[in-house]
Amino acid sequence: MLYQLKIVDPSEYSSNCTQPLLNGTNLSPEEMGNSTLYRGPVDPANWFGIRKGFPNLGYIQNHLLVLLLLVLEAVVYRCQEYYRKQHQLLVPITETIFEDVSREQLDHGLVTCAKYFLNYFYYKFGLEICFLMTVNVIGQRMNFMVILHGCWLVVILTRRRRAAIARLWPKYCLFLVVFLLYQYLLCVGMPPALCIDYPWRWSQSLPMNSALIKWLYLPDFFVAPKSTNLINDFVLLLCAAQQWRVFVAERTEAWLRAAGDNADRLDLEREPHNPTPNFIHCRWVSYLDMAKVVVFRYLFWFVLVVVFITGATRISLFGLGYLLACFYLLLFGTAMLRKPARARLVLWDCLILYNITVIISKNMLSVRAPFPGLLLGSPRWVQRDQPCALPAAPLLRLRAADAEQLLLGDPTLQPGLHRQGLLRP
Repeated sequence: MLYQLKIVDPSEYSSNCTQPLLNGTNLSPEEMGNSTLYRGPVDPANWFGIRKGFPNLGYIQNHLLVLLLLVLEAVVYRCQEYYRKQHQLLVPITETIFEDVSREQLDHGLVTCAKYFLNYFYYKFGLEICFLMTVNVIGQRMNFMVILHGCWLVVILTRRRRAAIARLWPKYCLFLVVFLLYQYLLCVGMPPALCIDYPWRWSQSLPMNSALIKWLYLPDFFVAPKSTNLINDFVLLLCAAQQWRVFVAERTEAWLRAAGDNADRLDLEREPHNPTPNFIHCRWVSYLDMAKVVVFRYLFWFVLVVVFITGATRISLFGLGYLLACFYLLLFGTAMLRKPARARLVLWDCLILYNITVIISKNMLSVRAPFPGLLLGSPRWVQRDQPCALPAAPLLRLRAADAEQLLLGDPTLQPGLHRQGLLRP
């Protein structure tokens, strides 16, 4: 707020950066005019998040919101502590909403089942939620950085057993923390008041255009990294941190007694005691039994429908893999559900790994988008899977008229483009 006083005049200390010569940068004249360094005076205070002329409420509204949430949290915890001391109650170890609902009451009815999952939904399905958040980060960003997320996803999924994943999870959380801080530093970048451009903008001989810089998520004064992408990374880190707590909690006796066991044992049919009642061949049918039948009998067909739609909506090589997987599973039908658990999981793991491979492959193929000359010589099934076939950046060394004729499909330009190395034979 002190920066908004009239005695503070940014024009007195702002930097005026000199535009380089055209052979001293790979920026085009249009890009140079829109760069933060050259489009006007650079206020050093902007790098610290302070701007002149903004209303005071615009600076402090987010801080006020955080303060309000902290006050609300303190009031809730104080009221709970006062209530428990007044009635001589103990703090629940599992920190649940409904303290009287545990694993033993799960199969008593639809209401108790809903209460149980309100208490322990993340305890049971937190790992799957983390996988979904990872895929969401990859799909929302589609740049070089998310290849590392995809590699971690493959490493975790190939562990298969929950105990092995739990041993690897602290390293994954450490990676997410360091990676988030690294990306934040990339978004902050160098102070523009220094009037020093980044090395990948110093010469025209460098094969770096704006589309490639954006895909590599490098700091740049013309194409700045999109900082809102870090929100998805933060949500993933939050879910992963909570899942770390779940891995620690499921080894304690209190959580095992209240929420049940999370061990992925595949030989349950050899155990004499089964805590789950027979909901298939039961005499008295409840709504909970009907819901279980829908989930455990017909969810398999629902997944096959989704796989078929995924492969049929896009005619490409990746879609063919989904169609083949769908038809192969249709050969088994419900007979696959009667196979041993290990045989079922092998087929399902292959489908999941193929899905992850497609996601990573499409993300890596998107690097071809900054190089239209390479992309235009690619097969049609590759071009169909590109998120951006021809980016808005200039077509390398093509003149504007040549680029327009090329986009219109003029075949007379292809021999010249072959000589320039912009098209593959």
